[in-house]
Order: sequence, then C-alpha cells, then structure tokens
Amino acid sequence: MKVTEHIRNAKGKTLFSFEILPPVKGESVQNIFAAIDPLMEFKPPFIDVTYHREEYMYKKRENGLLERVTTRKRPGTVGICAAIMNKYHVDAVPHIICGGFNKEETENALIDLDFLGVDNVLVLRGDAIKSEGRFVPDPEGHSYASELLEQVMELNQGKYIHEEVTRNKTNFCVGVAGYPEKHFEAPSLRSDMKYLKQKIDGGAEYIVTQMFFDNKKYFEFVDKCRENGVNVPIVPGLKPITTLNHMSILPSVFHVDLPDDLVDELDKCKDNAAVKEVGIEWAIQQSKELMEAGVPVLHYYTMSKSHVVKRIAEALF
Repeated sequence: MKVTEHIRNAKGKTLFSFEILPPVKGESVQNIFAAIDPLMEFKPPFIDVTYHREEYMYKKRENGLLERVTTRKRPGTVGICAAIMNKYHVDAVPHIICGGFNKEETENALIDLDFLGVDNVLVLRGDAIKSEGRFVPDPEGHSYASELLEQVMELNQGKYIHEEVTRNKTNFCVGVAGYPEKHFEAPSLRSDMKYLKQKIDGGAEYIVTQMFFDNKKYFEFVDKCRENGVNVPIVPGLKPITTLNHMSILPSVFHVDLPDDLVDELDKCKDNAAVKEVGIEWAIQQSKELMEAGVPVLHYYTMSKSHVVKRIAEALF
C-alpha cells in the first residue's frame, strides 16, 4: 500500500514509522530484525530502509600508482525491503539515491523493487563522499533528486531508458526530503522552497523532513509550503539525542540548530546516560506537541538502535 493511502486510511490519527540502516557488509540481516522487533508493537504501517553509497580512499602502491580501495559499504537495501515485507507484512520504503548510480543501475533497482511489490520509494540526491568534500554525481547518473524523480515518474508511465515503446507501468508512490532549516547548499530558504515545489509538481506525493529539534521550525516550514502551493502530507522526522558528541556532530553534519533550552539541559549532563534521558524526554515532548497539531506520521531516525525509540513510542502510542 502507498504511504499516502496509509495516511488517508488513518483518518487524522498520527501514525508511527521509523527508518533503519542496512547492516555493514558481512553482517547478518538478523541484526536488522533485532532492531525492528521491539518496535512492531506500535504497528508501523511502513518502515524506511536507507541506502548508503560506498566510500573509498586512494592508497599508494609500490609502483607509485594510486589504487582505489573501498572503505565502507552498506549493501542490501532491496533485499532488506523484501525481507521486511515477508517477515512483518508491512510496507518497506527504500531510499533511492543519485550518488554512485548511473541511470541504468537505477532503472534496474526500480524494476527489482516493482517485481517485489514495493509500492513506495523515497528519492534523494544523497551525500557527498567524505574524501571528495562535495557531491559528485556518476557521469551517467543524476545530479539532483528532481532528475531522479523524473526517472521514476517516467517508469510510472512505462517509459524505459532504451525502449521506444511503452512497457509495463510501475506505480510507485514517491516521497522527497524537506528541510525546515533549509538545505545547507541552498542559497536561501526561498530558493530551497522553489526546488521543493518543483519536485511536488513533478509528481512527488509526500515529504519527509530532515531532523529538527524545535517544533516551531517545522510549523513555519509547513506554513511556508502551504503558502507556496505545496499541499502534500509533510511527515516530521525526529531523532533523539543520546550522546554528548551529538551536540557538536548533529549541527555540523546535518546543519540543524539545537534550541537553547535543550542545550542548557544537555550542559548539565555528566555522562551519556544522563544525555540519553534528556534526549528521550525532549523527543517525547516534541512528539506530543506534533501529535496535538495533527501531523500525519511521526517518523523516527533510529540508526538501527531501537531501545530509545521504543521508550519514546511507549509514551505516545
């Protein structure tokens, strides 16, 4: 079932969903199940599965030439989606990214997902490789999420890359990312909104936001979307703070602000155990306010560690 159908069927009730990371290469899918199992009592209608492109570095060989060596890889998004749907009988939402893929590889992945009965995809540009500093697309791939969205929409119309006639039409419900505090590469919030509306006009049916810690930022973002004719469901993405280093890592990596009240409470913490308790309570209060405002879904970034999100969900659902 499509994400938008789940939202319509809920008739105003806020749904619970979450995102997991594929295990690193060589780890078992049982690690994923162990992260999902504790959260199934809250009846998520869908579960997001991220995709992380490979990262690499260049090592100097004895002959002086450079050899590219893969340093990290999280394979298996398509397979994990199939495993989730088979084991839990809920919808899986794979993330489809631009980085590291050419158009044919993207088409093949989408065909596989269609064969598996996956109804939803979240299309994203993806992050830059750390060693490159800025996003560099595959020479035969997409530079922007809007281009990737266009390819999915063409498949939904039965238009394949090397085919001149209409083939089987896919029927993906496509979500896109939204940034309540502006994408860090956008020159202004206005331009960021322009490109978001372009994706909605291009066929995207819902938005999932980047994490935020100040609900006011989310509400202002929703208002701005509505003012600009963006009327699709806007799902808030939430991440509980659990360690002291999150105070510096989250603003640096995800370009989000931490409210002064939250920072003041975290400054009082002596260790990560205390930080986790503050983070859980903050996320619970955030979630309650969002539920009272009638958000369609509360979507949690678990990093495949479910115990903290379980405590939050127990207070809400």
